[in-house]
Amino acid sequence: MTQADDFGFGTQIRKSPYFDATVRWGAKGFSVYNHMYIPRDFGDPVQNFWNLVNDAILCDVAVERQVEISGPDAAAFVQMLTPRNLSTLAVGQCKYILITNADGGVLNDPILLRLGENHFWISLADSDILLWAQGVAVHAGMAVTIREPDVSPLQLQGPKSGAVMKALFGDNILDLRYYWLREIALDGIPLIVSRTGWSSELGYELYLRDGSRGDELWEKVMAAGAPYGLKPGHTSSIRRIEGGMLSYHADADIDTNPYELGLDRLVDLDMPADFIGKVALHRIRAAGVRRKQVGLRIDGPPLTGPNTTFWPIRVADDTIGKVTSAIHSPRLAQNIALAMVSAGHAELGTVVEVAMPTGSAQATVVERPFFDPKKQLAIG
Repeated sequence: MTQADDFGFGTQIRKSPYFDATVRWGAKGFSVYNHMYIPRDFGDPVQNFWNLVNDAILCDVAVERQVEISGPDAAAFVQMLTPRNLSTLAVGQCKYILITNADGGVLNDPILLRLGENHFWISLADSDILLWAQGVAVHAGMAVTIREPDVSPLQLQGPKSGAVMKALFGDNILDLRYYWLREIALDGIPLIVSRTGWSSELGYELYLRDGSRGDELWEKVMAAGAPYGLKPGHTSSIRRIEGGMLSYHADADIDTNPYELGLDRLVDLDMPADFIGKVALHRIRAAGVRRKQVGLRIDGPPLTGPNTTFWPIRVADDTIGKVTSAIHSPRLAQNIALAMVSAGHAELGTVVEVAMPTGSAQATVVERPFFDPKKQLAIG
């Protein structure tokens, strides 16, 4: 049996509460996300995709660290961090948000959870928002406490995830609505459960609130899911690109603004509340953007894996953008990609050339998401 020590990891990168369980269940490779190891290889990534879209997979996503913001001014402080209008965010609700800097650049695209009137979690993509939030608080003059709690999420995703949740928690869990959360315990294991996930499929996230019980929680979920074909897995690059979901540092970064990403719906410049980047985003909206994110269909034989560098996109001899995330979709029988191109070349049907390590290939600008564009599968 493979042991965690066989990987030779040191102590400078943290391991999740599920690390040993994932190794027992076949994790063969890891990457680093938020200064923490995340399993990225349970065998064939195409089989992992089919496990996800046909049945269900359990993913260790403890790397989605939480920034907890509490205190009398917590709601006002959280609104200051994001251009999304949070005035209607109810206790028990979640929202997908952007966190922007003073230049309007995207620092993170997390899920925000409201646990109480003055109690929030920001469930992070891959950047140091704990440090950002603590730095902002220094001169904000607001009564808030900002810390990283002992919270480690698991993702249970796929069409049979509801059946697994019912086996674990009973019929009532099926009443949990999309982008809402519930505090619950499983045999004394303290959890927050939300109807969210990074898969574009029906799914749940189980936020463990006691890291000492990670191994126990993993085994309970896998046992409950066995009759439904539940498999250990990793977040699927194929499915998330099909769904047009961003990967921070790949598809967006500090120099990317919401309008370039087509995420205008997450920016409310007319709300009374102020937020970091409001002035810059007013200016960007008025001037218009010079580049836009698009979907690409890339001709040629199936890609053998995701891109590991940004591939230049050319029209004639001019470089007009870059491929940020590319993969072969076995379901669509197409090479698909997310790309950032100059605004003048973002029109649907535009034909471009992609310079890949194996040679140039023709590509066409197409709609994104590539599959289930209205997210009906995730909504359920």
